[in-house]
Amino acid sequence: MIDEAANRRNAALMIALLVAALYFAVRTALLLAGPGLDDPALPVHVAGLVATLGGFLALLNKSDADQRRAFLGNGVIGLPYFWLLALFLVPFLIVLKISLSDVALARPPYMPQLDLSGGWTAITDFLSELDFENFVFLTSDDLYWKAYLSSLQIAVIATFATLLVGYPMAYGMARAPKEWQATLLMLVILPFWTSFLIRVYSLMGILGNEGLLNQLLLWTGLISTPLQILNTKIAVYIGIVYTYLPFMILPIYAALEKMDESLLEAAEDLGCSRLEAFWLVTFPLSRGGIVAGCFLVFIPTIGEFVIPSLLGGSGTLMIGKVLWEEFFNNRDWPVASAVAVIRLLILIVPFILFQRSEERARQAEK
Repeated sequence: MIDEAANRRNAALMIALLVAALYFAVRTALLLAGPGLDDPALPVHVAGLVATLGGFLALLNKSDADQRRAFLGNGVIGLPYFWLLALFLVPFLIVLKISLSDVALARPPYMPQLDLSGGWTAITDFLSELDFENFVFLTSDDLYWKAYLSSLQIAVIATFATLLVGYPMAYGMARAPKEWQATLLMLVILPFWTSFLIRVYSLMGILGNEGLLNQLLLWTGLISTPLQILNTKIAVYIGIVYTYLPFMILPIYAALEKMDESLLEAAEDLGCSRLEAFWLVTFPLSRGGIVAGCFLVFIPTIGEFVIPSLLGGSGTLMIGKVLWEEFFNNRDWPVASAVAVIRLLILIVPFILFQRSEERARQAEK
């Protein structure tokens, strides 16, 4: 019991030293990026960083082998959570704070500003000045909810179209001879070797009135006058399907490639036709890849800015374009942050509900 209590104290102390070291490391980096080497507080923070790291290493060295292994294992597991905390939760909280602020002719262009040097009084004054005025404003202007609905519509239709195109391709890759699968996989990934912006610009040359697609249709005699494809929603759908198609193919291919083909043979032996065996065996087993591919396409599509701006023209309304206008043209950071927070909630809430339904389904099967 004594050893266990001592191990717990050592682990708690090591965690505290790591947190302190992280604090001193962040403060040192901020000082180096700001005032530089001339700042008188820099040696203090460097000394604090060295001392906390030294104390952590000394405690780690005194710990027994099992505790060191457990602590290092938990540290490796905790790295992804720290990554999410640093690059997702903290930026989200910053955007949420800006969304509760008011626009101002200042730098940065919003108020209030938090000054920790003022102590607890400054913190309470800062919190009292935050409000939900920007979220109320979004409900009063139909531009924003129309942009959300239009983005959802385009994202859902484009995701479904990408699935219709990507599933047969993934199925063909999974059923191709083994010596060809690596080549086919490389061909799917090959567009990523080219800049995203260049690929979208190339579609402008293909879909324009004088583009390659209209020239081909005129040459074959299928049309007599050029079709207006560019600057329409059709062009946006084509651009999204072309750009995000690999994100749909790869997870479905991964699910189909590891499927046991003896299951199909057993289904056919039991009297199923090939089509029935596909719907009863292949399609359900590829459901995980389908869900992953749909999420990988739907999530970035709903906030897409480049494709609707270049291919859809001014008539295509999407929330990504609204965000750009608010941030860079209107310079209204609080309203733009409120738009971004609602967009993030639109993505996160269905994802959490889906995860919970899947967990309940797995528990029901057990």
